[in-house]
Amino acid sequence: MNKSVNDIRELARLLDLSITTVSRVLNGKAEKYRISVETTERVRQAAKDYNYSPNRIARGLKLDRTDTIGLIIPDISNPFFADIAQSIEKEARAKGFSLILCDSGDDLNVEKDLISLLRSHKVDGIIIAPVGTGFEHIVEVSNTRLPLVIIDRCSPEIHLPTITSDNYQGGYDATAYLISLGHKKIACIQGMPESYPNKERLRGYIDACRDNNIIIDDDLIVGDSFVMENGYRQTRIILSMEDPPTAIFAFSNLISLGVIKATNETGLKIPDDISLISFDEQPYSAYLGTPMTTVSQKKSEIGQIAIDVLLKFILKKEYRKGVYMKLKTDLIIRDSVKSLKTSDSK
Repeated sequence: MNKSVNDIRELARLLDLSITTVSRVLNGKAEKYRISVETTERVRQAAKDYNYSPNRIARGLKLDRTDTIGLIIPDISNPFFADIAQSIEKEARAKGFSLILCDSGDDLNVEKDLISLLRSHKVDGIIIAPVGTGFEHIVEVSNTRLPLVIIDRCSPEIHLPTITSDNYQGGYDATAYLISLGHKKIACIQGMPESYPNKERLRGYIDACRDNNIIIDDDLIVGDSFVMENGYRQTRIILSMEDPPTAIFAFSNLISLGVIKATNETGLKIPDDISLISFDEQPYSAYLGTPMTTVSQKKSEIGQIAIDVLLKFILKKEYRKGVYMKLKTDLIIRDSVKSLKTSDSK
């Protein structure tokens, strides 16, 4: 057989059987409805021979479920979001759901279009890491009772299920660690300023400085996006200062790679000439020329919890809008920060 069939009506016609009979066999209900062994075998063999593949959307319209979930992330090239997407896909597949992965490119209008696209595909629910510059369209979707869970970039003002990292504590711990080693002039290269994770990391940086009686220098708070080019560009400017800082706190893994590239090009070394600490641990962090000190986020847990919360509503209709979880971050200390209290590198 070289013909494929994806319509149960066509399969039933080829077998000269009723649609009901074919459906009962394919759904494992032949014995319940006393369908003969001979007929059952005919249907199963025909489904195999014709590569029968049911139309999931049509089936979903009938069952009011398609067993598909939509995932929208801002940048699939960012290892942080790629890791979360992998975790979500793995958990969804283990529970019998397929995943439609979408990349908004950090564009709010694209994000809105993708939500409309997923709704047109009748997905059972959506997990979204928003661009972070507006949430009204997300609230509107939630009000239609389509299950929706927000990850990473969130807004405390809206009461939707949210799973994120404790960005404030991570920012505070990283800055406090630098201060504990004698650094007083610390530059921070931030990501998208209006996004919630960035605001919280910056708040942690500022509070750690204030708690240690370090004056906040606005000229050392720079940057406008979470990409590598931002880290590279800002580092070149920072290193050209007449009195440059002794340390840089990069607000993302990609920003830190830009910092490393710029530092190498200027002939300086980390940590001998300038110390570096990065938000977000990656597998490569320990294998760089100078292993990098990082703030580690629980990416797999974010994905697993997001799926769990979403499926509770899809399968059990347990939708708790008040779910708001901030997962603890960990400071992983390596060699990219130099102690100014001794001659040793830490």
